[in-house]
Amino acid sequence: IHAGSAIFITNSVRIMIQGEWGNPLFLIVIVAEGIMTAREVCQRVWDISAPCAAEMGIHLWDVTFEKEGGQYMLTITIDREGHTDIDDCEKLSRYVDPFLDEKEFASLPPYTLCVSSAGLTRRLRRPEHFASCMGQEVELRFYRPINGSRTAVGILKDYDSETGSVTLEEDGTVTVYEPKDIAAVRLYVSI
Repeated sequence: IHAGSAIFITNSVRIMIQGEWGNPLFLIVIVAEGIMTAREVCQRVWDISAPCAAEMGIHLWDVTFEKEGGQYMLTITIDREGHTDIDDCEKLSRYVDPFLDEKEFASLPPYTLCVSSAGLTRRLRRPEHFASCMGQEVELRFYRPINGSRTAVGILKDYDSETGSVTLEEDGTVTVYEPKDIAAVRLYVSI
């Protein structure tokens, strides 16, 4: 190695070699903790939770890692044919909790783990959610008013998984809503 330094970066280790002709070389190794994105956290928690959920006869509806107010929430949402109860939530929580203490999750900010049922007004986020709720009444919430309203309620007619557009039938009129306008989609229950 000639005058100057060389840097090699791998997945989580940075190696820097410094030195000049006639001077000793120094090897500096810096281990950097990998910081997981929210999407990676959700996927990893999904992968950890899936075997236990399958064994319990429930299926994972969703996993989210979001900041709510001033606090992060890691939420695992579950569903079961018939109904889900508090025992299902507790069992899955106790299963997942020790895995979250592993080193791979050490870079996460402080958070609260929440395992809950999908509920009657479940949020639709994944293509399989829309597929399972096709033909049912849903509520769309918009980022800004569309036709004077921040919400629309109608029958879910279509979901385009490539574009994210949602098609509703409202009072006989079919409307396609673009994902840039949609803040949330939930099953709608009238009381």
